[in-house]
Amino acid sequence: MDFPVPFTLFKGASGEVLLVGKEICFGRVFGCLVIEVDLPESTIQEEIAAALNDPLITDLQVDLRQGYIFVTADRKRVLGDETDMLSFRLDLGTHDGHLTAVISDAKINDEPVNEAYVTVWNQRLAQRLEEAAKRNPDSSLQSVSVGDDALNFIWWVETARSRGG
Repeated sequence: MDFPVPFTLFKGASGEVLLVGKEICFGRVFGCLVIEVDLPESTIQEEIAAALNDPLITDLQVDLRQGYIFVTADRKRVLGDETDMLSFRLDLGTHDGHLTAVISDAKINDEPVNEAYVTVWNQRLAQRLEEAAKRNPDSSLQSVSVGDDALNFIWWVETARSRGG
């Protein structure tokens, strides 16, 4: 297996081997492989812009706050040279091993954004951010948290031992 960042091997208190790097930490918990991934702010910003999938949106900014992400962007109008201000709060969570994304307080120039757009954006944001952080196709997401400069994901990969085999 190739590792994208420099890493160090440690032996845990129970004899398990931990592989720790800048972005990734591998460990074993009850036979499961635990993978910790930090998604940096620049990647979060790129994935949110791609999930919104709107060529009229420019200057998208993310602000990682205590427990959520605040997003702002400029949105050019289809007709004319005017620009509107888009903003929303993004809360992330987990459900059934996958990432959930919930946008709230979505506004363009202090007017609510159409709920149909918000529903689509929620789905796209969850999918894109999960894919950006997933390092093993057989892993399930256990938790996600918003840090000062990154999103922290904890993944579990089932092994034969953890399944009782």
